[in-house]
Amino acid sequence: MELTSQQEYRNLVQQISVRYEEGRKQAAQFVNTRLLEAYWEVGRYIIEFEQEGANRAKYGKALLEHLASDLTLRHGKGFSRSNLNYMRLVYRYYPICEELPHKLSWTHLCELVKIDDPLERSFYEKQAILENWSTTELKRQKKSSLFLHLAASKDKQGILQLAKQGQSITKPDDIIRDPYVLDFLKIPEPHHYTESELENRIIEHLQHFLLELGKGFAFIGRQYRITLGNRHHYVDLVFYHRILKCFVLIDLKREEAGYEDVGQMNMYLGYFENEENTTGDNPPIGIVLAREKDDLLIQYAMHNVSSQLFVSKYQLYLPNKEELRAVIEETLREEE
Repeated sequence: MELTSQQEYRNLVQQISVRYEEGRKQAAQFVNTRLLEAYWEVGRYIIEFEQEGANRAKYGKALLEHLASDLTLRHGKGFSRSNLNYMRLVYRYYPICEELPHKLSWTHLCELVKIDDPLERSFYEKQAILENWSTTELKRQKKSSLFLHLAASKDKQGILQLAKQGQSITKPDDIIRDPYVLDFLKIPEPHHYTESELENRIIEHLQHFLLELGKGFAFIGRQYRITLGNRHHYVDLVFYHRILKCFVLIDLKREEAGYEDVGQMNMYLGYFENEENTTGDNPPIGIVLAREKDDLLIQYAMHNVSSQLFVSKYQLYLPNKEELRAVIEETLREEE
């Protein structure tokens, strides 16, 4: 074939491939939607049967066991007692079929209905859709109490907005967490690790670390060299945030963050803004990520320093859910 014909043929192959993939995705979404609606209907049938009164009371708690046995004989897998209970819960928490989160799978919904608090459940639903979480990632974020440690630092309006919309990203503060939960690094306590070991483990578990950072982060490099006055300086981790359109610099500290760490990060920010930014880039964001921090010391150290600089803590274990939940409940009560 001539050159022009070859190009036209490649274009044809591309057109067919794109349309085929679109069709596959649409078909999968259609099947998922119908499956969710069918399970929702099953949940409705069960609850309406339970609410009919005394003439059906003989089944009691054994109703799901009877259903699981009989439906499995008829249809095979899919009707275990556990799955039937999830169908029941889905109908209870989503009584209007049109409000089902059709972009999520059945396994996502099974995780969501385990959450009793409606605000918390709504947050994870919205966030799973926004960030295209797998069921595994939804489980991990629930386990790390993402909603609780984001909501604990907000007022009532902020908590309600978080639950209604998920975590939207429009400004630097929106990507900051305090603390960051690095339980996936599997560093036992007590353990005298070095900053180099901490960095190495993060690189080994980079995918998990990116998920902990949140939506929009792309990894650029580690030990990113900066040369000033014939001296080399190294930024531990450098990312680019595709939504905020800026570099994000992270400096890791094994112990407590000090005022000198703030000054060092401020220098890094100045360098990146003047030497690394290109047309369209916004000012870079700097995060000093430390095991501990003295809030008052950091407050004074950051006096008149870039508003793009943040000092956050990390922890190697999951946060105390009960304490975080108590803080949120107290905030909601005070506002009322």
